Amino acid sequence: MSPEEPRARPGSPWPARARTARGTGLSPSGGSAPRRGPRVGRPWAGARERAGEADAARERVRLERGIRFRTYFLLIMGTILALAATDVLLGVVGVLQETRSRPLTVAERDHYAAQDIARRWHALRAGSVFPAEVEYAGLNRTRQLARRVGIAAEAPCPSVVDAPVATVLREHRCRTMLRATYVDQSSAFVVTVGVAVFPDEETRVGTGSDLPVDDRVGVRPVAFPGTVTERFGAAQRQRTGWVGAGPYIVFSTAGYTDGRTRESIPLEETLHSELWSTAQTVAGRIARVLAEPPEIPRCTQGNVC
Repeated sequence: MSPEEPRARPGSPWPARARTARGTGLSPSGGSAPRRGPRVGRPWAGARERAGEADAARERVRLERGIRFRTYFLLIMGTILALAATDVLLGVVGVLQETRSRPLTVAERDHYAAQDIARRWHALRAGSVFPAEVEYAGLNRTRQLARRVGIAAEAPCPSVVDAPVATVLREHRCRTMLRATYVDQSSAFVVTVGVAVFPDEETRVGTGSDLPVDDRVGVRPVAFPGTVTERFGAAQRQRTGWVGAGPYIVFSTAGYTDGRTRESIPLEETLHSELWSTAQTVAGRIARVLAEPPEIPRCTQGNVC
């Protein structure tokens, strides 16, 4: 046996491996021995499966989270849309109820009348507020007519009344004063009527309770030069008074066209004269024009409900 050949281990079933020359890199057959690189461990099949399952689980969690967010979003948007639709529906129903014709309530009827009366002083023409002729009852209840002599310019309330009355009108916010002068059918009596305008009827009532109880003070006379009233001044006033109507106080002051003063007329003549009854009737007729209840429609759109 050659000394270069290895001998088989006794009893070994495997053949002996060939020796290589150390340091030469030669195989027994004389060829070059292949160089082996670093050993790389291969992943196990079970590890790859577990990594895939982890990725799938993470993706599943992301999908579930997105589905939850989408569900919440749809619920919120659905709620908002439902509320908006309900508001629109209620608004449409409200508009239909307000616009359809229906009977006026008691409060609406009162408001309609109050508004109509409150605007008459400027809505009506001056000739309607102060008619050209005003009917009154003379001796033996005979029908007579007082004639309008002239209409004065609109004026601030305190400037055309006596001082004690001016203070009250100023405190209660009197808006303006309208005045006109009348004579009776015989042209013996002269009457100046003054309409004081207030914001509302409640204010007018409060004003009336504060006015002085004195028939010597009130609205000042308005005389028109070149007429039978030209001698009617403050000294010629025999009596003054007022009557309330809606948001208006209708003042009146009366005297004689011949210029007689209050002091020159005996008290008995003043009490039994037709002068004051004529003045009261003229003022009352004008107050009725301003405060007469209007014709109120039955329904919100006329008389058809």
